[in-house]
Amino acid sequence: MIIERNITPYIVFSEDPVLTALQKISANQQRIIFLVNESGYLQGALSDGDFRRWLIANPAASLETSTFEVANLTPKTAPFGASPAELQGEFAQGISLLPLVDERGHLVAIAVDEQNVLRIGRTEISEDSPAFIIAEIGNNHQGDVDFAKRLVDLAVETGADAVKFQLRDMDALYRQAGSKSAGEDLGVQYTLDLLRRFSFNVDQMFEVFDHVKQHDMDIMCTPWDAPSVQALVDYGVQGLKVASADLTNHELLRDMASRGLPMLVSTGMSREEEIRESVNLLRSAGASYALLQCQSTYPAPFKDVNLAYMDRLAEIGQSLVGYSGHERGYHVPIAAVARGAKIIEKHFTTDKTLEGNDHTVSLLPEEFKAMVTQIREVEESIGTAAPREVSTGELMNRVNLAKSLVATRTIAQGEVVSEADVEVKSPGRGLQPNYLPQLVGRTMQREVEVGSFFFEGDLKDDLVTRRDFKFDRPWGLPVRYHDYKPLIEDAKPDFLEFHFSYKDLEINIDDVFDRKLGMSFTTHLPDLFAGDFLVDLASRDQDIWERSIAEVQRTIDITRDLTRYFTLDNDPIMVVTMGGFTKDGHIAPAARVDKYERIGEALKHLNTSGVRLSAQTLPPYPWLMGGQQFHNLFLDPKDTADFSDTYDTELCLDISHTMLAANFLKMPLSEAVELLAPRSNHLHLVDGVGVDGEGVQVGEGDVDWAALGKQLRELNPTASFIPEIWQGHVNNGEGFFTALDRLEKWL
Repeated sequence: MIIERNITPYIVFSEDPVLTALQKISANQQRIIFLVNESGYLQGALSDGDFRRWLIANPAASLETSTFEVANLTPKTAPFGASPAELQGEFAQGISLLPLVDERGHLVAIAVDEQNVLRIGRTEISEDSPAFIIAEIGNNHQGDVDFAKRLVDLAVETGADAVKFQLRDMDALYRQAGSKSAGEDLGVQYTLDLLRRFSFNVDQMFEVFDHVKQHDMDIMCTPWDAPSVQALVDYGVQGLKVASADLTNHELLRDMASRGLPMLVSTGMSREEEIRESVNLLRSAGASYALLQCQSTYPAPFKDVNLAYMDRLAEIGQSLVGYSGHERGYHVPIAAVARGAKIIEKHFTTDKTLEGNDHTVSLLPEEFKAMVTQIREVEESIGTAAPREVSTGELMNRVNLAKSLVATRTIAQGEVVSEADVEVKSPGRGLQPNYLPQLVGRTMQREVEVGSFFFEGDLKDDLVTRRDFKFDRPWGLPVRYHDYKPLIEDAKPDFLEFHFSYKDLEINIDDVFDRKLGMSFTTHLPDLFAGDFLVDLASRDQDIWERSIAEVQRTIDITRDLTRYFTLDNDPIMVVTMGGFTKDGHIAPAARVDKYERIGEALKHLNTSGVRLSAQTLPPYPWLMGGQQFHNLFLDPKDTADFSDTYDTELCLDISHTMLAANFLKMPLSEAVELLAPRSNHLHLVDGVGVDGEGVQVGEGDVDWAALGKQLRELNPTASFIPEIWQGHVNNGEGFFTALDRLEKWL
């Protein structure tokens, strides 16, 4: 349980409208708000349930109604000063927040029935949140305010969540006034001399804090004495740190715990019984705290770090745990996060040779940034204990590397499959070998030629039939040269979209077609070219750029030549992935401008006569030959729309890609479609999951197809589309036709 003394997120004035109360309830995420008058007297409470009951009873009521008229005017309370043990019994009745009032009825604090949550400034730290990473500047500023500000600026660039300093009142702290050190042991004398020269006074510290605020960064500080605690509270720091050396200083602990600020408590230099004693003190005070495993030597030997003790600290503290590191390097904090640390504190400097012990165990800016990056990567990799799913990239590689069930003879429609009719062969395009028992004894609903794959559809009795689908816009099928004929035997698409491989570009089209087809066509630039080459019209490498232009031009020329075999009302569309990808991470948004300009320059070198280039919208983490990279361009709908307008280039709106981009950017898909659909001449309709689950069957991902269909009808009712389901072509287009069957009611 936590005694929360910062009650601002939990209160409204009684005369405030209900709408204001609901907004605060939404912001505090606690489903309740408390009402006070101008003098701070508690007058009531409004919960989600109270509001629903009022709304049902008054369906025509206005949200401008005063909160007082809606609220429960007799909320349960408890006296401020009651012990946590006394308060705990109140929570057993289903109450999660309990207002604490003084003897005159003022709302003073709120008891919160939670422990494993810590709120530091703008950040909520929990078991499910990313680790909170602190750049500990401490006294590494060498007593120089300007240097301290520079360290803050550098810490911001590393991606740290907070910076931390240390504040001492030397006269209050040390037994000899003015930090005199005569007669002290050598180590003490050395430490006092450093502190005398390098410590900030209150005014200097606050000047640095003001600089931190300009960066919208959380500020923490370690007070070493009571005057420093008061000064930090008066300033309004977001959190306090208890140094290992003060874990047994119960007077200081009580003072800090009484201030209602979150506390990070280092446990270095302490025996377990001392840790337990201090934890009992903090719990009895209702403090909000986390315990940090710490080895207080500089540098700490790796053998003494003992990350495993964090498990025991979590049990002792019944709280979040973290790690405060004094070892060399940054691999140990990364390991700590992998073991469950939710807070990481590491010293920060620009020069490890500067005077003072902390510099030796500090990280340079580039090292700290690398630590932050790798911690975030490790956090991503930790995942969950949920049942294992196969990633999109693994599915792609399974097709390439795994094995399938293959027919040893031609099996006629209506025949029963025997074990002798099946063998296991690569690649993994068809039914996996472990499905053999389910396949044997099945009656085939289609003819299976010798050497061809069995598919999951062969295990079903309710296959989607190919038919002449009806849509209010042109629809087509994605095909290759070798498979277009069987796909159009029963269905009558308006056009075909040829998804070229680089090998397809070498085929003589006169060997593919023997007559002119009564339909239109589109094409798609190969995703990969010989030599693992990816087209990148945004590249500043001249060789890559020139080859990219050449490969796009070659595909344009083939597209133009294909018109001989199709019936066209307009020039064919050619979908192009234009580039801008990186292998190791996303670039800064500001860097995109140059890359878009480079693409614009490349477009001037292309002869597009008779062909309409369409720039494909892209996902944040594309799967390219089974491996994940990073897309930067045609990702954000805003700059994609700007590109389209600036360079007079239409778009291919790929819904799967844009769904993943919207999830990545934390924006509604509808907002993206609003910008992109009017600028698109072609659609790839397919579902998506999360930020990298592309190619998902329609209706099995994150897309609201009913809403999307309505939006597309309003914004762009004429754009053509294909169902671009991953592996949708197998089993004679089963995935494509399933998608079309589902899309028919929305388009």
